[in-house]
Amino acid sequence: MSSKGINIGVLASGSGSNLQSIIDNCESGKLPVEIACVISNNVAAFALERARKHGIPALHIDHRIFTGREAYDAALVETLHEYGVELVVLAGFMRIITPVLLDAFPSAVMNIHPALLPAFPGLHAQRQAIDYGVKVSGCTVHFVDAGTDTGPIIIQAAVPVMEGDTEETLSARIVTEEHSIYPEAIRLFAEGRLKVEGRRVVIAPQS
Repeated sequence: MSSKGINIGVLASGSGSNLQSIIDNCESGKLPVEIACVISNNVAAFALERARKHGIPALHIDHRIFTGREAYDAALVETLHEYGVELVVLAGFMRIITPVLLDAFPSAVMNIHPALLPAFPGLHAQRQAIDYGVKVSGCTVHFVDAGTDTGPIIIQAAVPVMEGDTEETLSARIVTEEHSIYPEAIRLFAEGRLKVEGRRVVIAPQS
């Protein structure tokens, strides 16, 4: 554990807007964690540039040079351990996670999904919600398991679906809530207040 709290490692493949929200909460003192490293499989990911701007180790580990998903995840685990990571945070990481990573960080890999799980797992969740005609969508922070967006739910936020919404307009409103609840879920973990009991995540009261 660092002097600023637990060490987290962030895995990202794209722009890293959720990463930026986490960085901002760390720098404001609202989030008691140290971002030990940011890793991307995409050398052009803007998330790496965001990390460099804030003095965070930004690492590119190219999945294409590995023989398979397990070999790639083994390299991730080795790097995450090297940086003393205690919680792995997925922030738009476009890779399927294997048991190699999950077993190395039991109940300590976290993801955010732009829907109210278990509804609309997988890709294009906002489009799924609009096509289905739901009146309320939102976002979910959950622990990662071997399934696709099936892990125990930590925290959710609801977002109304408006008449005339497109995938883009709904996504924009959802991402605002993502930037609020993801740092909150990480804070609860850092404070030792999350306990997984079967499918339920129990949040202990603040001491």
